[in-house]
Amino acid sequence: MLWKRFLPWTSPPLPPSNLLAGVGQGDFWEIGRATVDLIRRTVGLTACERVLDVGCGLGRIAWPLSGQLGRRARYIGMDASRLYVDWCRHHLGHDRRLTFTHVDVRSRVYNPTGTIPASECVFEWPDASFDLVVATSLFTHLEPNATERFLAEIARVLSPTGRLFATFFVLDPLGRTAIARGATFPTFEHAIPQGRLHDPARPEAAIAFHPEWLHEALSRAGLRAGCEQSGLWKGAPGPCYQD
Repeated sequence: MLWKRFLPWTSPPLPPSNLLAGVGQGDFWEIGRATVDLIRRTVGLTACERVLDVGCGLGRIAWPLSGQLGRRARYIGMDASRLYVDWCRHHLGHDRRLTFTHVDVRSRVYNPTGTIPASECVFEWPDASFDLVVATSLFTHLEPNATERFLAEIARVLSPTGRLFATFFVLDPLGRTAIARGATFPTFEHAIPQGRLHDPARPEAAIAFHPEWLHEALSRAGLRAGCEQSGLWKGAPGPCYQD
């Protein structure tokens, strides 16, 4: 198969510990491979995809995804952290199908000196530029108004038959029960109208949304949920930590 030409025999180096501190626990590249497999099984992958990875981080999706893409595919990863983008360019940029771009969006967690409020972010790409948008562990760090903005921009740059693969913390009955038992991390002890926060002093540290609000936000953006799976954070036997 053609895509095998692009798949390295070994994984890229592990990002340094000072960068991994903001990513989470677990085998970095193995989690990436498992997530790409989940993307393939839930929304499908073809060899010629045009992919936008919003909040691409340290390329955990980019590298394993490159093994599923053909010569004519295109992947663009965008992130608010310049350190993350620089690392990806240096260690993954040899693959000409992969491009990484820094967007100076303000985030208390990842880019506190950013010049662009998240609620005003405009993607640089024209309408219908992508077949697939990936947003893993993005909306778990965006406040409601920023979430609505990003959903609208994602819908704009998706082709009419495009798909979004995204992860959230969703306050369904299972999630609310787990929170009430004190069995979750993040703890989500602080209520807001749209959901719950882990730390009100840093709302972007972790945010969970009521499913009703989330579905309404998706609808306002012109998107609809086609497949939903619960995450391990609430004790469900799901394939990944977030929903």
